[in-house]
Parts: sequence; structure tokens; C-alpha cells
Amino acid sequence: MKLKLPDPSFDSPLIELIIELDHLRKKELSGTSHTEVFFQLKEIFHMLESIGSARIEGNNTTVAAFVENKIDEDAVVDEGIREIRNIEEAMDFVEKSMEDREISKSFLKELHHHIVRNLSIPPYGEGDKTPGALRTHAVQINGAAHTPPQTLAEVETYLDELVSFINEEHQPRYHLLKVAIAHHRFMWIHPFGNGNGRTGRLLTYAMLVKLGFKVGQARILNPTAIFCIDRDLYNEKLAEADMGTDEGIESWCLYVLAGLKVEIDKIDRLTESSYLNQKILLPALKHSRQSESINDEELSILTLAVNKQSIQNSDIQKLFPDKHSQAISRMIKNLKKKKMLRSEKDNQRRYHICFTNNYLMRGIIPQLAKEGFIPTKDE
Repeated sequence: MKLKLPDPSFDSPLIELIIELDHLRKKELSGTSHTEVFFQLKEIFHMLESIGSARIEGNNTTVAAFVENKIDEDAVVDEGIREIRNIEEAMDFVEKSMEDREISKSFLKELHHHIVRNLSIPPYGEGDKTPGALRTHAVQINGAAHTPPQTLAEVETYLDELVSFINEEHQPRYHLLKVAIAHHRFMWIHPFGNGNGRTGRLLTYAMLVKLGFKVGQARILNPTAIFCIDRDLYNEKLAEADMGTDEGIESWCLYVLAGLKVEIDKIDRLTESSYLNQKILLPALKHSRQSESINDEELSILTLAVNKQSIQNSDIQKLFPDKHSQAISRMIKNLKKKKMLRSEKDNQRRYHICFTNNYLMRGIIPQLAKEGFIPTKDE
């Protein structure tokens, strides 16, 4: 099947999507949410991205189970948890690498190694006998009519072609189409013995980061949500593209770009403090109090931190006028120890709420699910 970019007609819905997404790519991150609080969401969406990608491959670890494992530092790390942690670490590898590297064959091999390392090989786990090495044997894709290239020589040839395609200069209007085409082509090649789905989805993430869709430059991104919200539709659209027709390829590109636009629009709502506070943070604190993860005094302090975005000792003193300053300091110290308050970078005596890797996550996750940010359902 020839590797090429589609050339949609002027009246194709792809054209409008390309224009809108390019605008979002260039748009500076803005809003009224506290910057450090908003950036904490990156960690949560990395986690959700990793769980979603693993769940597509049959991992049964629920979001709730992974959150509990993340909170409890002494928890047992089983095969499913390890697989998800590998994807999280691979995402960090992508973000650190894309500043200085091109997407090359060696990069894809490193990415694959991160994903499958220390995992049992099938049928006992989702590892690979040769992490970071291209397969030397024929494979079949479960449930797919397409048969991937069978020999190492064919795999090498097609992967070299894909890497050249990714790094070839194209007009900006084709950049996002290239991302969609590259994802399909990688899956079509299936270059590794196992872990191709997870690697392919992180290739998509790497290409989007390379284009500027990233925190610190533009925004939080959760592209796996596009694919894991409906696994059957994902496979159906891949199968359409496998046919190699212009219609099938364009349908695949429309599916990817439309999903990306939906996810960006959803996550960008979190940049507004009124939405983030009322829909996510304050209900999460209520949940944490009901589950007795925090007490009444802690609830008052954390609620103040959410509403004011940044607080200091004197703000807390007004909440508890009968308490001495030493008692106030102890309350702050305790919340910092529990990782629920964090000092501002530019002022160690001012604090903002922290909800990653602590019991507050138990309340954050249900609220994100309620607002449609978590496509992976706990079963």
C-alpha cells in the first residue's frame, strides 16, 4: 500500500478541522486557573493516557485500582500496574526527547523498550522477548483482515519509509494529516513482536508534541482518549484505512482529527478557574471529607486555597482566629507533609493546593469522570 498524504477537497470537513486545530496549536495557553494547579493535571492526564492505552490491549486494571496503588507507596506492583507505569515513563521519555531529537527508527526502538521492559511475555503478560528490537518473525493482528509485512527485510524497508515520511518537509496544512497517516502506517507495519499498539499511540503523542501541542507551550493533551473511548470504532477505522482507498484514508484522518479537536476543547475548559474549581476541585474536597481522607479544619484550609488560588499563614489565621500562630504553622506543615499543600515556586510562604499522588486524587478522578474527561470506564 502506497504511503501518501490525502488531498481533501475544499468542501471536505477535514479542511475546517485542519484550520481549527492549527489555530489551537498556535494559541498561547491562557486562562484564570492557577498555573501550577493546572499543570498538576498533566500528571493525571498522563496517568489516564497510560491506563487507556493499556486497557485497549486488554489490561483490566481500573482507574481506581491504579490510583490506590499510586497513593500507597508500599503497594504491591503487579504485571498490570507495571505495564501502565511503563507507559507513563515512556510519555516522560517522549517529552524529554522531542526537544532535541527527530523521530527516527532508533527512537521508536527506544520507545518500544520503555513500554515492554520488565513485563512477562505473552500469554502471561504484555512484554516482548526482544525489547527494542524489530521482529524477525511473521505476526497476525487479532481481529484484523490485514496481514502485516512478514519478513524482517520488509519490516525494515517499510519502517525506513515511514520515518522518512515523518521527517519529510510538508506544508503546515498537512502536518496533522501526517500524524494520522503515520499512526495508521505504524499499525499496518506492526514492526515489533508485541507492544505495537502502545508504541504506535505514543508515536502519535510524540508527533503532536513535536508540532507544539504540549504543556508549557500550548496545552495538556490526551490523544489516547480518541482511540480508547470506543475500541471497536478504533479498529473499524483502522480496517477502513487498511483497504488503501482514498475514502478509507480520509475517513481515518477525519476520525483522528475530530477526536483530537473534541479532547482539546474539553481539556481547555480546565484553564478557567470557575470551571475547574466548581466542577472538579471543590466537589473533590467534599468527597475527600466524606471519605474521611481530610478533617474539617483541613477541608476549610484547602477550600480557601482553591477559592483564593494562593494562600499564606495570615489567610488561615482568619479562618481560625482563636488558634495561635504555632498551631497554624503545624496545620500547614501537616498538609504539606500529606502533599495536599505545596509552596509557590517564587514564594515559599505562600501555598496552593496539591492533588497529585495523595488522597485528594480519590475525589479528583470521579469528578473528571463525571465531566467526561475519562473515557476509560472502570469495570
